[in-house]
Amino acid sequence: MIRGGAIGDFILTLPTIRLLREGLPNPHIEVLGYPGITSLATLAGFADGLRSIEHGALAPFFAPGATLDPGLCEYFQSFQLVLSYLYDPDGFFAANLEKAGVKTLLKGTHRMDEIGGVPAALQLSQPLQEIALYLDQPWVSLGLPRPAPPGPILAFHPGSGSPRKNWGYERWADLASRLNAESYLVISGEAERDTIADLLSQLRSRNLTFQHLEGLPLTEVARALSGCKLYLGHDSGISHLAAACDLPSVLLFGQTDPAIWAPQNPGVRVLRAPGGQLAALPPATVAEVVRTLL
Repeated sequence: MIRGGAIGDFILTLPTIRLLREGLPNPHIEVLGYPGITSLATLAGFADGLRSIEHGALAPFFAPGATLDPGLCEYFQSFQLVLSYLYDPDGFFAANLEKAGVKTLLKGTHRMDEIGGVPAALQLSQPLQEIALYLDQPWVSLGLPRPAPPGPILAFHPGSGSPRKNWGYERWADLASRLNAESYLVISGEAERDTIADLLSQLRSRNLTFQHLEGLPLTEVARALSGCKLYLGHDSGISHLAAACDLPSVLLFGQTDPAIWAPQNPGVRVLRAPGGQLAALPPATVAEVVRTLL
């Protein structure tokens, strides 16, 4: 499988990889992508190997009539089936894979159909229908152990890949005060790097106990999430990760359609903001919903 994209994009593709694992006889599955993200596929036991998509020798595959790297050609030839989600409007990549000796190439969508409310995971699995594999469970569990009972920690990721999907740090701090949990796990990523100190300062000023996770490998973030009691977040990749860790979750959605983009895992509760405006969703309302799950 060849799959770029961000964390959420890849987690939405994990059901397709699992379908290959379960639907083919003794398959050997490798993922060509960003290893920091695709490592989730090996953690779950869905993939056998990983290879980086950030490989200079791959660049000629996107140009017509290019000289292709013999090593990569040999690599692609070793697979009976290649499933690619890369954007290839002119068909150059597909033509070069065929030139390299790929026997069967399936092409996945790089952009979801926003009309009709079909979950993204189901849309991503559609190429496998060409080989008579049909996805009936559009979500995955990474299979990480969960403490019984879970610890007292509430986890939340106050960001996402787009500011318009974010609720705002003041509201997150207000919510944390209202819930008054024993401890919080605050997760931040590259998108929040320059601003997260503001939220942490607000939490300290409210005398709230928390641990801050930043810059850890996704597999370690997954293990940390698995030990928590509940997760709170937006429409983000970390929210998909929490759901895949079997963590009960409350997710705040604004303008994006949760029927398509929200994790479909059991235990995920979506709160849609009035009029699609997250600023119109009061912390008191969110706190009331969260308390019903604690």
